[in-house]
Amino acid sequence: MSKASVLIPHKELRRLTGAIFLANGLAANHAALVADTLIWANLRGVDSHGVQRVPRYVEWLQSGTINPTPTFEIEQKTPSSFILDADRSAGPIAMTAAMEHAVQDADKAGISFGLIRHTTHVAAVGYYTKIAAQHDMAGIAISASVPNMAYHGARAAGVATNPLAIAVPGRNGRIVSLDMATAVAALGKLMHARSTSTPVPDGWALDADGDPTNDPMKATLPRPLGGPKGAGLSLAFECLTSLLAGQPIISDMLTGGDKRHRQNAAVVAINISTFTDVETFKNNVEELSSALKSLPRAADVDEILLPGERGDRVHVQRERDGIPVPVAIWSKIVDLAETYDLPVPVPIR
Repeated sequence: MSKASVLIPHKELRRLTGAIFLANGLAANHAALVADTLIWANLRGVDSHGVQRVPRYVEWLQSGTINPTPTFEIEQKTPSSFILDADRSAGPIAMTAAMEHAVQDADKAGISFGLIRHTTHVAAVGYYTKIAAQHDMAGIAISASVPNMAYHGARAAGVATNPLAIAVPGRNGRIVSLDMATAVAALGKLMHARSTSTPVPDGWALDADGDPTNDPMKATLPRPLGGPKGAGLSLAFECLTSLLAGQPIISDMLTGGDKRHRQNAAVVAINISTFTDVETFKNNVEELSSALKSLPRAADVDEILLPGERGDRVHVQRERDGIPVPVAIWSKIVDLAETYDLPVPVPIR
C-alpha cells in the first residue's frame, strides 16, 4: 500500500459510495449497483475505475450530464439483437441491464448482440462480462467514448481509450476474464498517478503539447497500446458501437459538435450450450489454462498468469484487508460524506 493511501473496509466503502449516489438522486437500487461496480474494480486492483470516480460521477449528476432517473427503451428488437437507449443513465446501470437482456435472449436464440447508446462512463467492463459467465455463457463488452487518447502518429486526441472485456466460465465458478484498454494505460491510471504523485512510466502518455512526459501532473493524453494496433482497435470499437447505433461521438466532437461527456457500448452473450456441452467446454478451459501455466518460464517470471488471475488474488486480499484509497481521493469522498451528513468509515490504518 502506498504511504499516501488509507485502508478502508470494502463493505463500509461500498455503503458510503452508494449513500453518496443516493443523495444525488439515484434510486436506491441504482445507487447500490453503481457503487458495487466501482468497489468491484477496487477489489480487483483496478483502482483507475474504482472510487476515484465518485467525485466526477457526482459532478456529472449535479450538472445533468448523468440522468439520475432514466427511462430505458429497447429498440429495433430481433430474437438475437437489440438497441437499448439509455437516456443518459449512469453507465453501470445501462450496461448491466443490457447484458442481462442479452443473456435472456441468448438463452433462446443462442447468441445476442446488444447496442447501448446515450449512456455515460461505463466503468470496468469486466463487471458485465462476468454476468454472462455466471450464466454459463461467454460474454463480450466494448465501449466507445469521447476523444481522449492520441491517435497513432498524432499529437492530439483522436480516439478514446475504448475498453474490451471477454469472459468465459471455467470449473468451480472460476472465470477466465480479459479486461483491457486500447491504451498503454487507461486515462484512469493517469488520474491515479496524479492523485498519488507517482511518475508516469515511459511510453504511457503525452502532455498538452503532444510531447512524451513522465510528470503525472502534465500527463493528459494516453498513448495507444501497440501504436497503430491500439488506435485501430479503438477506431473499430467506435464503428461497432457509436456508428452502428447512429450516434457518432468522435467525428462529432472533432468537428465542433456536442462536447458533453457521453458513451456508447455493445455487449454480446454467447450461449455455450448452443455450440457444445457446457461441462466439456469448462473442462477444456481448465486444460488450456493448465497447459499455458506449465510452459517454461522466462528467467524473470515466477509464475505464468492467465487473464483475470491476478485480479482474483487481489480481490481475496483486499476483501480481507481493506481497499487502499489515495489520501487525495479519500479527502474528496469524506468532503462529500460530510456535505450529505453521512457517517464516514474509520480507516483500518
